[in-house]
Amino acid sequence: MRKLIFMALLIALAAPVAAMADGSAPTAPSTANQTCKLTLKNLGTTTFAQTYATNDAKANAFGKCVSSTLRSARAAVTNAATTCKKEQADPNFAAGHGGKTFDQVYGGNSSQGKGASANAFGKCVSKAVSNSVNDQVKAVVSAAQSCKAARKSDAAGFATKYGTGHTAFAKCVAATKSAP
Repeated sequence: MRKLIFMALLIALAAPVAAMADGSAPTAPSTANQTCKLTLKNLGTTTFAQTYATNDAKANAFGKCVSSTLRSARAAVTNAATTCKKEQADPNFAAGHGGKTFDQVYGGNSSQGKGASANAFGKCVSKAVSNSVNDQVKAVVSAAQSCKAARKSDAAGFATKYGTGHTAFAKCVAATKSAP
């Protein structure tokens, strides 16, 4: 099991960072990895481990984060690509963007000899995915803060609702994050 998690992490980390530099669209594994890195940075090691770890040692938190975030990362990449295709095909795009075309708004990598339009689509997708990642991280951080406050203010009520095991905090975050 550890080897499987390690391999998944390696694949996620091996997603070509150079592809992002030339404006090509992000991949779901790299997006999930980015989401987890940003979440870890915002939550801190202890809260991150409480949120994602599923073993007593809380040693598998990052791998669990990546695997649990992968579905939403796939959706973010797919939705971003769909949105960007619609924007790119919209004959009225320039009217809503100060007279600039899709390529002018999102392109601009002509220094690599490709012209502004060569990477416009990838940059559009990258920007949309980045916005999605930031929204996901904010939701997790907000949920974790709410759960910390709930656990501190009413430990017995928290335990009744979410349990007392090492996954209780994670259950609270998941329920709070998805609550309307």
